[in-house]
Amino acid sequence: MKADYQMMVKTYQEAGGKPGVFKDSSFAHLVVHKNKVLGSHLVEGLKLDAKETDNGVDIDLTLEKGVCLAKPVHLCFGVLPKEGRQEIKLKAKIRKGSEISILAHCVFPNAVKVQHLMDGDIVLEDNAFFRYDEVHYHGETGGIEVVPRINLKVGKEARLIMNFSLLKGRVGKLDVDYLAEVQENGTVEMMARVYGSGQDRIKIRERGKLLGNGAKGLLKSRIAVREKADCEVISELEASAPMARGHVDCVEIVQDEAKARAVPLVEVLHEKAQVTHEAAIGRVNQKELETLMARGLKQEEAIETIIKGMLE
Repeated sequence: MKADYQMMVKTYQEAGGKPGVFKDSSFAHLVVHKNKVLGSHLVEGLKLDAKETDNGVDIDLTLEKGVCLAKPVHLCFGVLPKEGRQEIKLKAKIRKGSEISILAHCVFPNAVKVQHLMDGDIVLEDNAFFRYDEVHYHGETGGIEVVPRINLKVGKEARLIMNFSLLKGRVGKLDVDYLAEVQENGTVEMMARVYGSGQDRIKIRERGKLLGNGAKGLLKSRIAVREKADCEVISELEASAPMARGHVDCVEIVQDEAKARAVPLVEVLHEKAQVTHEAAIGRVNQKELETLMARGLKQEEAIETIIKGMLE
């Protein structure tokens, strides 16, 4: 157990995390390897119950009414061996007037035949704020399948920010499906950033339903694929209430024999609602490429610089 914990922390650091938070009592954290809870710490106002199951962990998280956490909660999920399966079931309730940010690192450094499944239900009560940043690192083999399914309910005057990023190592197979339902004057912002290569297969489906008067939504994606990777981004935004406003923004860069598809679906069901969209798929900007090469970068270096700039 101790060796697994040390390896998880080491990989967490390689993925961009700061392991010092696990020793700082002012940060809440949870570390899960496969179906074992290796470490946890709570702070006042936060309730977190992690129950080990046969293939993963069931997590119940509640932030009490009116509690505003000054520091982010750190989660670390992972599978260290080459083969394995991890099922995370997350139920979270962010009570009225409370605020929380969560930084989750999902690490699978040696994956050859690994599955990571997440099933989440997240509820933001009225005037609550919830930010969820999920950072993945899958190693260099591409032998992993990641399938997150999350349903989100955003109450009146509440704000939800969801950021998903997978920029280091191979992707493997990624199949994301998020659905957010937003009430009066609530806000949802979803952002996905992924860099695929080799035989990676990427599917991202983000859906927002603007149900309340004045609800707002933004679905944004920045994807780059090269070699023989394949990507499909489906962004659905529906506005069915007066003064509801939404926007879909998708940019994909394609290199080599890779393939990319962007499917923006917008639906307006009220005469006083508005949803806009823009999607762009293509190679790197030629003018930017020439500018960087004129400054001494080789073509491959210049392309990589442009892609990283877009993703970051």
